[in-house]
Amino acid sequence: MSKWDGKSKGTVLGYRIFVFLIQKAGVKSAYVLLYFVASYYFLFLKKSNKAISYYFKERLKYSWFKSKRMVFKSYYTFGQTIIDKISISAGMRNKFTYEFDGIETLKNLLAEKKGGVLISAHIGNFEIAEHFLGDIDIDFQINLVTTDLEHSAIKNYLESVAQKPTVKFIIISDDLSHIFEINAALANNELICFTGDRYFEGTKSLSEKILGEEAHFPAGPFLIASRLKVPVVFVYVMKEPNLHYHLYAREAIGKHRDEKGLLKAYVESVESMLAKYPLQWFNYFDFWNQLK
Repeated sequence: MSKWDGKSKGTVLGYRIFVFLIQKAGVKSAYVLLYFVASYYFLFLKKSNKAISYYFKERLKYSWFKSKRMVFKSYYTFGQTIIDKISISAGMRNKFTYEFDGIETLKNLLAEKKGGVLISAHIGNFEIAEHFLGDIDIDFQINLVTTDLEHSAIKNYLESVAQKPTVKFIIISDDLSHIFEINAALANNELICFTGDRYFEGTKSLSEKILGEEAHFPAGPFLIASRLKVPVVFVYVMKEPNLHYHLYAREAIGKHRDEKGLLKAYVESVESMLAKYPLQWFNYFDFWNQLK
């Protein structure tokens, strides 16, 4: 997998088994089965193993043995975030605890009545943010800008067992109609959320060093956010032990129409999260384009 193709692995049957366990025996029982799934990925997914091993060994400078051990832990942690997302979406929100770090940033953003841009990454578990943010005594609407390439059978099954999400989705389209949807949402004081760390080959990109090596990032989130004259906040939802999550919000300081400066600030923000949570980097492809 030299480039990300927009799709995740897995089968409907696999998800059904995990949902059954979660509903009948609880979240932690699904974690037990996850050991076997993570072991399968560790033993047989050679391309993604190679990519994530590069992250641990070459970028974080872990030893060969520690890197191998962290590859397995990475798959296991990723699986836990998926189980948690399914559990929370299916009505088990009360099984989890959370804490906010920087919630005043979001409150101040909404108080300006301009809307705002949130930029996250494929670290942690941002997709569950709506379930925790709903506890805040503020009125807001999140619009997630995304592609629509996930396996439809899996997506349809998860929608059948989960509560209806309050997040709205803005699908990136070739005719650029998503730009009008973004502007309309901001005019209504809503939040627009991008992920800034995956791009499709052939689309416009920006480059910046992350963890000491040059990598490509999608240009869209940074071009749009740097031109809209609305507040920009970097947000992450990071998994911690004992079904606990830590939500971070950090205001981005940058100049108008300076997408490179915004990207640099974003990379520094992501690096600070990875320093605390090295296992929660979930880009299982050749992110740095170094593997042949």
